[in-house]
Amino acid sequence: MKQITASLPIEWPSRAKILSTVETLAIGTAGGLVFLFAHLPGGLISGSMIAVGIAAIAGRQLSLPPILTQTVLVLLGISLGSVVSRHLIQQVSAYPLTIGLLALATFCSTFGSSYYLQRIHGWDRTSAFLAGSPGALSQITILAVERGADLPGIAVVQTMRVIILTAALPMVLAIAGVAPSAAPSLTSTIASPLGLAALVAASLAAALVLRLIKFPASWTFGAMIGSSVLHGGGWVEGGLPDWVRGVALVGIGALIGSRFAKMRIKTLAGHINAALGSFAVAIAVSAIFVGIVALATQVKFSDVVVAFAPGAMDAMLALALTLHIDPIFVGAHHLSRFVFVTIATPGIVHLFGRTQDDVDD
Repeated sequence: MKQITASLPIEWPSRAKILSTVETLAIGTAGGLVFLFAHLPGGLISGSMIAVGIAAIAGRQLSLPPILTQTVLVLLGISLGSVVSRHLIQQVSAYPLTIGLLALATFCSTFGSSYYLQRIHGWDRTSAFLAGSPGALSQITILAVERGADLPGIAVVQTMRVIILTAALPMVLAIAGVAPSAAPSLTSTIASPLGLAALVAASLAAALVLRLIKFPASWTFGAMIGSSVLHGGGWVEGGLPDWVRGVALVGIGALIGSRFAKMRIKTLAGHINAALGSFAVAIAVSAIFVGIVALATQVKFSDVVVAFAPGAMDAMLALALTLHIDPIFVGAHHLSRFVFVTIATPGIVHLFGRTQDDVDD
């Protein structure tokens, strides 16, 4: 009997994809370093994001491969977990009130932005609700395709919200004097080689488990959980080297900025006013609830601002890292909002959006 061996060819990335990745990282690194040396708030992530975003809008086909994206997200999670302490964990008892207010803020923001898009820009109800819903972009995209909504318009509004928040929040917090203009060192020491190995192993294991159960932002949250357990339990002291955390922040910024590579300038220009207007409405609503939380609780103002900011989870967690803000508080609230949006948005679209007959016609 002859032994038949089926050999599957290994699909290596094309030369174009490699050059695109190298160009994305080079532009992101240059932008991040310029912002960092200029002592601008959130320098690495903001500078990287803005530089890559500008290049993408100018027509450069910039992108990062999935394996590199996942690596950056895991490094971000490990870094976030390295600032966890027993003191931070003890503050979790204060979360129910603020999470409840966040749920209310999410619904008010969604309806407010939707109303604006319908009345001022003439959007249909389904597209307006999906564009006004903060976060959970993948779920929003699926719903938009199923309901025949304005997918390009929704993408512009959602992307612009994340871009503006990531670029502006560090500056606003620094000007207000509630966050440092330059992020301090997150950990006083670098973990030992054995500690680093344990961090990587635990973080990857937790991330893969969350990936299997389809947990949102599994790479970041899984790595954060694994790192948090080791640091919170006192089994590992210290964290990643500063340069590794810098790589993670530049990578996140480049990842956000590269979203513009999939947009045509005509599409972006056609929806920019709608994006800016709906963003202003969402920020105004969020600001009201931030004020309520700041007055009613003892939570730090900067923590509340980033936790209630209607942006993407990964971007807001990266800001928590670079601004030295409580990652547990921010992570818990953005995860909660992701759950709110994922569960509530289909129902909102079904009740208030166009009927399926309207879509089919």
